[in-house]
Amino acid sequence: MAPLYTGRVLRVELSTGHTEEITLPEDDIRACFLGSGIAARLYYQGLETPRDPFDPQSPLYVFAGLLTGSILPTASRSTWCGRSPLTGIWGESNVGGYWGAELRFAGLDGLIVTGRAAEPVYLWIDGRSGTAEVRPAAGTWGRDYIEAAEILREETDPQARVAGIGPAGEHRVRFAAVMVGEGKHVRAAGRTGMGALMGAKQLKAVVVRGEQRPEYADAAGLTTAVRAANRHIRDMTRSLAEYGTAGGLVGSETAGGLPLRNWQDGSWPQGAQAIAGQRLRTEFFLQHSRCFACPIGCGKVVEAEWQGQQITGHGPEYETLGGFGGMLLNDDLPGLIAANERCNRYGLDTISTSTIIAFATEAFQRGLLGPTDTDGLALRWGDTTTTLLLVDRIAHRKGFGDRLAEGTRALAQELGPAAAAFAPHVKGLEIAYHDPRAYPAMAAVYATANRGACHMEGPCYWNHWGLAMPELGFPEKVDPADAAGQAGLAVAYQDYVALYNPLGLCKFIIKAEIGPATLAHWLRLTVGWEITPAELLSTGERLFNLKRLINIRLGVTQADDTLPARLLCEPRPSGEAAGRLPDLETMLATYGHRRGWETGRPTKARLHALGLDIPLA
Repeated sequence: MAPLYTGRVLRVELSTGHTEEITLPEDDIRACFLGSGIAARLYYQGLETPRDPFDPQSPLYVFAGLLTGSILPTASRSTWCGRSPLTGIWGESNVGGYWGAELRFAGLDGLIVTGRAAEPVYLWIDGRSGTAEVRPAAGTWGRDYIEAAEILREETDPQARVAGIGPAGEHRVRFAAVMVGEGKHVRAAGRTGMGALMGAKQLKAVVVRGEQRPEYADAAGLTTAVRAANRHIRDMTRSLAEYGTAGGLVGSETAGGLPLRNWQDGSWPQGAQAIAGQRLRTEFFLQHSRCFACPIGCGKVVEAEWQGQQITGHGPEYETLGGFGGMLLNDDLPGLIAANERCNRYGLDTISTSTIIAFATEAFQRGLLGPTDTDGLALRWGDTTTTLLLVDRIAHRKGFGDRLAEGTRALAQELGPAAAAFAPHVKGLEIAYHDPRAYPAMAAVYATANRGACHMEGPCYWNHWGLAMPELGFPEKVDPADAAGQAGLAVAYQDYVALYNPLGLCKFIIKAEIGPATLAHWLRLTVGWEITPAELLSTGERLFNLKRLINIRLGVTQADDTLPARLLCEPRPSGEAAGRLPDLETMLATYGHRRGWETGRPTKARLHALGLDIPLA
């Protein structure tokens, strides 16, 4: 038995192969927790001269959350952080599975990785012997992630947990993911290109085995609380458990929230029905899949056949179906399963991958791209064969895929001003698939989120579906026409959700109306901290503002807090959200006032109140 967190961090310099342990100050952990919170603090402290993401000394921070590895519901998460190769600003990506808990069981809270190995390597951490070793990875470099993970477990320990990259990360595709898990049970730290950071360092994987189990401040009280919480969460998330996130696709299309044909269309009811989680469950389902300590089990293992190829693997989630389905008007569900499996094996973010293909397809339709640009391919909506070819070429940077691998913003800049209006990104990050014309608060969230157009930095669309969060000041649905109210909703959700990656908890438990009071109670039972709900929310606000400070240092200004013209000026032509546009100008004025910002920058008074007395850049 050992304390739940120790502050122990493994520093790895890949240029020399040197490893050493450091210990984080307790005050820093109290102020920022772990996960992306402590990573942001460490990154800011070293930001005197910003480095290119692919500079060997550009750091990669990997941290378990403060509560990761405990018996609390969904305490499984790890966060991968650094300067994004895709956006050039703060990058972080969070993932569940079992890897984060295993890192904690190995006696570590996190890793700091710098340098670039002369040859491909992987890191083997054996918590049972207390050793960490940089090993050659020549036998796995070039292989897809799932193949590589099995080889690495054979080389180390059959019970080890693996996190690593596929060919997309090796080829520095700017939206390459870090994958975790084994076989059919894989998940992605998908957004902002953290897999490309690993590839730039020639780091194929981090393999971990541990055996320590945590001790708690109040073990008996924690057991009682967890049993009650698990029952409540299961009761409140039955649909998510049955169908996974894909089960929400039909409802999203009905509300006007599902993007269609690169955000151009308004309705696609038959297509949504054809690719929804309900059909996945009845026709392709094999078994449920769950992360460590999860009472929900939203993952689904599926089996399908596409053009004679038998596919068995982790089923596509809502965002994947929204991208390869709605964004490309493709209702070929076996084909979408095939696209998802390739992305998992290659290590690609499915949101960015499907968006860049949809954007390129519209550019082709408009004559901004031609066959001489696309290796002779005709880009058409709903064409599974061409989509899969493009996924292959992106992952290996072959032909036209090399241009697509740079991301939507880069391709739009190549194509000129005519492309900018329909290039769906914010600050370089492709927009997640929850239309702000249907859910107005998402306009403010996308415009201001610290890693770009990220839905999980403020999932305000849950309020549209009636999720009550009275502890945040929203006991009922906010009127979509109330721009000031929608802005307040965005701020409240961003501050609250900013706690989850640092704590190591899955945001899906918010669907069970888990609020700050419950989190404060859990902290007392696990680590013995006496902290109020208000203090917790202040910590979330502190971390949100800290990441904003990083972005200011990296060149972000108030002018960057906007959306592409299509979402501000072109209403959906049909469906529930037809004719509506978000009043972003009004929302951002209210948003800035609520945040205590002036021209997009936190004021010194606000930073002082949050305990962030750091000179402004």
